[in-house]
Amino acid sequence: MITGCTDGKIMVRRCLVTFKPFRIFVVGIGFFSLCFLMTSLGGQFSMKRIGDSPFTIRTEVLGGMESRGVLRKISDMLEVILKRMDSLSKLDNTSTTDARRLDELSSAINRFQPAGLVEKIQAIAQNLSNMAIRMEQILQNSMVQGRVRDGTSSQCEVPRDPRFSECPGKVDWMRARWTSDPCYAYYGVDGSDCSFLIYLSEVEWFCPPLAWRNQSSPPTQRPQQLPKPIKRQAAFRTNLSVLLDQVGTGKESLSFMKRRIRRLAQQWTTAANRLDVKLEQQWRDQKKILVHVGFLTEESGDVFSPKVLKGGPLGEMVQWADILTALHVLGHNLKISMSVKELQGFLGVPPGRGSCPLTGPLPFDLIYTDYHGLQQMKQHMGLSLKKHKCHIRVIDTFGTEPAYNHEEYATLHGYRTNWGYWNLNARQYMTMFPHTPDNSFMGFVSEELNETEKRSIQQNKVSNMAVVYGKEPSMWKLGKEGFLEILHRYMEVHGTVYYETQRPPEVPAFVKNHGLLPQHELQQLLRKAKLFIGFGFPYEGPAPLEAIANGCIFLQPKFNPPHSSLNHEFFRGKPTSREVFSQHPYAEQYIGRPHVMTVDFNNSLEFDSAIKEIMRTKVEPYLPYEYTCEGMLERVHAYIQHQDFCTPEPPFMAPNLTREGSTIGSRMIASLFVALPNSTALGWASNVSPPAAWPPLSSLRLLVSQEGQSCVEACQSAGFICEPAHFRFINNKEALRGLEVQCEVVDSEINHILPAFSVMRRECGLQREPLLFSCAGHSPKYRRLCPCRDFRHEQVALCRDCL
Repeated sequence: MITGCTDGKIMVRRCLVTFKPFRIFVVGIGFFSLCFLMTSLGGQFSMKRIGDSPFTIRTEVLGGMESRGVLRKISDMLEVILKRMDSLSKLDNTSTTDARRLDELSSAINRFQPAGLVEKIQAIAQNLSNMAIRMEQILQNSMVQGRVRDGTSSQCEVPRDPRFSECPGKVDWMRARWTSDPCYAYYGVDGSDCSFLIYLSEVEWFCPPLAWRNQSSPPTQRPQQLPKPIKRQAAFRTNLSVLLDQVGTGKESLSFMKRRIRRLAQQWTTAANRLDVKLEQQWRDQKKILVHVGFLTEESGDVFSPKVLKGGPLGEMVQWADILTALHVLGHNLKISMSVKELQGFLGVPPGRGSCPLTGPLPFDLIYTDYHGLQQMKQHMGLSLKKHKCHIRVIDTFGTEPAYNHEEYATLHGYRTNWGYWNLNARQYMTMFPHTPDNSFMGFVSEELNETEKRSIQQNKVSNMAVVYGKEPSMWKLGKEGFLEILHRYMEVHGTVYYETQRPPEVPAFVKNHGLLPQHELQQLLRKAKLFIGFGFPYEGPAPLEAIANGCIFLQPKFNPPHSSLNHEFFRGKPTSREVFSQHPYAEQYIGRPHVMTVDFNNSLEFDSAIKEIMRTKVEPYLPYEYTCEGMLERVHAYIQHQDFCTPEPPFMAPNLTREGSTIGSRMIASLFVALPNSTALGWASNVSPPAAWPPLSSLRLLVSQEGQSCVEACQSAGFICEPAHFRFINNKEALRGLEVQCEVVDSEINHILPAFSVMRRECGLQREPLLFSCAGHSPKYRRLCPCRDFRHEQVALCRDCL
């Protein structure tokens, strides 16, 4: 009994934190009644005499049918009372009359003095019966008054809206767990269904807005409504001093980024002036942008900063330095966060609020971060991705395919990894190279040479000098001796391998090792060398582009079989099924010979022949436009001004066309898609007004893949690039009819290879989940409908009409 009362005290103490006075009183009645019955009957049933407890009744053991009947009646009354108490606890207020009635009930227990146990139990039962009747009356009266007062009926029933399918489940979760985090009480959650629905519709967006919750309703910690922000025009900046101060100090990684920003300052200025002229002074919205570099925070472990001066990977820091500079030069209002504390401060999270989600409008138009930062927002911020995720851009080196991004689909179909599964639009992931068209290509920049520098390089090249791409001793381990001996036969081999006191034993004696070089000294070395040779790792770094820009030929190994998450540890766990056929696929595909040569390093004859060809080949320094400062500014400008993931895309409703055509206005429309001259692709019909879209539908080229071929491959083979934004315009029967596909059955399903069709079965499938529109998906049994597009010369991210 002591334990029971202790538990009761804990319960009461908890109620005092979250319940309103009326609810405390109601729960008190129930608790008082239960303790009364338990202490009154407990001693008799155990044949013991309890001491001087105020609830004790001393008598002998009760027996017989009479007692069992009375106890059954007590049990029934208790069940009724508990149900009434549950309903009463959900009411916000009661009238003064109701409160007076409850006062009468609470004192009812002390108003009887029965002589014997049976009489006492009967009196208790009668009083409990009276209490149940009174509670029923109060409940009905209060509910009627509540409806009259609010002018609503059944206002807090859980909605069954297909657009908010998660709502009922979230309400059930809140009923069971709302006390698990103090932030729910912070937002006014008090255990009632009304408070759950208000929270889930206004703080988070799992439930639809409640019709009766307008501006005149008392808000549940509703934040102050901010006025609609005034649009400001962005102006190009050429002074980088403010940016350098924002980057901060205290880490070698930050020092590296600042050195890079300073070194390229003049090139950014020149690029800004050129782009300003190209855009012809067109209006550009200035955006409020937060950049949170998650992988450099102490909370993520920051394994990169200590390795900057020891040969560690620099690619991510190169890209982040260039992203920061591009955003600053484009004239946007920029905030930079390098810690969780800074992140919380910029987002305006009150101290001690725990993991409560943000409410109201986000103080930024865009947030650039990485996977580490995304996880930190979820863990430390409680940032409601359901509500704010459309503002986020994730810098993602190797890309995230839609099948890995969709959490439920990835879990059910074996695509779940430690990354991905955030249910973003796949174009919100931004890659270092344009290898995954489902994502947006962010990129970085390499130093651009002027004509004088290019001529000087060509005059001073040493035709038999090679530089090896490998700063860490581990990259020179077993397996490299064979082709290095062949290379040494023809060329003087140089290395830039990090060491502290002694020469790394992994590096052969004939290699002239310069140690880890500062960037400007490495540039001078590359300007002399004829060959820059890769060992197969690291994958897709910036160094090969820098070497090619300085007049080197890049020689890299061919992978057979290709490396992927299925056969190579490095890619295992990454949210992509992409197969890598060489160390640097971009260099092989988009640059190619004579600047890039890809051979089988295990074939000594092929390798020997490649070295001879390189020695007699003359090349000029070359840098693709998309990796110049101007190219990156142009691309980032287009994304910021045109990509909008916050405004819901209306479903495209294709006109119901017949074989004879259909009339739209005064025009006869035979098909939405028409054959293009000298092409197997279809384009948007010129006599059909295209809906607003970016990229514009003038760039659309509709193709069909082969069985087992992805849309990435199908579009590339035709000289185009797959455009995931156009999937919604070809995911219909009109596209199938335009391609003359014979379908006996057309189903709508959730599968990342759709829209597609089977020639053998004459079955066609359309996509039901827009997040699974995928350029990368493929199946050996299906041919896919592929939305390809054209692209600008050396700017694959943008179509010809995209600016």
